[in-house]
Amino acid sequence: MKFVSYKTEDQEHLGIFNNGHIYNLNSCDKLIPDNMKEFLEGGEVLMERAKKVDADIKNGTIQAKEEIFYEILAPVPHPTSCRDGYAFRQHVAAARRNRKVDMIPQFDEYPIFYFTNHNAIQGTGDIECMPDHFDKLDFELELAIVIGKKGRNIKASEADEYIAGYMVMNDMSARTLQMEEMLLNLGPAKGKDFSTVIGPWLVTPDELEQYKVAPKDGHIGNAYNLKMTCRVNGIEVSKGNAADMDWTFAEIIERCAYGVDILPGDVIGSGTVGTGCFLELNGTGLLNNPNYTTQWLQPGDIVEMEITGLGALTNTITKANTDFSILALKK
Repeated sequence: MKFVSYKTEDQEHLGIFNNGHIYNLNSCDKLIPDNMKEFLEGGEVLMERAKKVDADIKNGTIQAKEEIFYEILAPVPHPTSCRDGYAFRQHVAAARRNRKVDMIPQFDEYPIFYFTNHNAIQGTGDIECMPDHFDKLDFELELAIVIGKKGRNIKASEADEYIAGYMVMNDMSARTLQMEEMLLNLGPAKGKDFSTVIGPWLVTPDELEQYKVAPKDGHIGNAYNLKMTCRVNGIEVSKGNAADMDWTFAEIIERCAYGVDILPGDVIGSGTVGTGCFLELNGTGLLNNPNYTTQWLQPGDIVEMEITGLGALTNTITKANTDFSILALKK
């Protein structure tokens, strides 16, 4: 199934994307809440009811009315939290090589993540950025999961059972802000907290069964052969594959849930796929050619991310009408 969150007349709704159309789940089954938050909190019982609605629409058992006038939102418009991982060794190794530092051995010892701003989640559409964000504004091509049930101290061997679905994710990054603040060793903050994009829909794990492959040697959990691409203004700038994740989502969940609850509606990103951002691409370009022309996102740019089975996520970069600068406030 493909779940969508959308808005009509300033009211948020929950639907399923079926044969190119959106159908409101609550109108087909009154026991299914009309928003993603309550639906996920309902767990497997509501998921089974939604599966029946989806099947009934496909086989014509029920005559559901498709939505026509709507605004697509992030599939999970109000996550309970948002973490971002660091699962692709290729990206980490390239970024460190470009900075002329050795690969950090701890990467191969355990998966890591950071918390980002779950109130800055958005879906398809415009991304409004402040003036300072445009000082090396970047995309990051990732995939993400949504947690579907509460758990704590979950072992990786059982963790895939907690995944409600998968999405495309663009972890927007303002690199100058990020690099300045990370000198203080607290991790990314203002360089990351203005926009994290997910969508276009939430795809349930059963739809990805056909793409399942073995995880990397020594790792546990589901892995999938999913092509990942990013285009800027129609030009492909990045490509990779979800099968290249060194740490699986199951292993990331195991670490996330150690000593704490994970909750329905938690969003967890994979981290950037290899070649999945301008920071890495520019660094590699300059390493090979000192005259390489670097590229960063500009106002008006259209960013399209596509992952096999998960759809295409499209955003337009816009600039806020202000000259307010936090970089100018430095002492």
